[in-house]
Amino acid sequence: MATAAERQGVVKDEEGNLFIPASQRPDGSWRKARRVKDGYIPPEEVPVYESKGTHWSKSKPSLPPGLFVEDVSGSKADDTQQTIGMSKSAKKNAKRKEKKKQQQEPVSSLANALEKTRLDNQSEAGSPKANEAKDAKVMTEPAKKLKNLKKKLRQINELKAKIDSGELVNPAAEQLEKVAKKHEIVGEIEDLELELMDE
Repeated sequence: MATAAERQGVVKDEEGNLFIPASQRPDGSWRKARRVKDGYIPPEEVPVYESKGTHWSKSKPSLPPGLFVEDVSGSKADDTQQTIGMSKSAKKNAKRKEKKKQQQEPVSSLANALEKTRLDNQSEAGSPKANEAKDAKVMTEPAKKLKNLKKKLRQINELKAKIDSGELVNPAAEQLEKVAKKHEIVGEIEDLELELMDE
């Protein structure tokens, strides 16, 4: 064991006193120099206390007496080395995790198989759920289309008002085409309203 004078961080002054010199903290403030006794050991260098039982468990071999590592297969050796240092509850938890993992593998493979399979058009059309979905789609499509057409008609009327007032002096060709289609859009709106009335 090294003496305190040889220890790093401990300095001997002219009078022979041992002390730890002043040092700067991370926040910028300074620690005072501390005088220490001859046998002083800093807390960082003090070894952690280990009981006899801890020493014994660390020194005992991981495999049973007489069993060589070469005799054990690679996977079994890994399992025994992992479980030897574990407590009973840790071993139980490891078994549970392994069992859960094995149960999830068939489910994930089944999910992957279901994703890969596709239904053909005939089975899709024959199912009642598919028919209900199509009916709902048909009901919403005319309503959506009517809403979009009314929006277009509103835009056309605004565009025409800007052109008539002189706010838009040189309209683009696309804008003029849009204004020209007003009669077609009005006709489509009337047809859709009649269709929705019938339903």
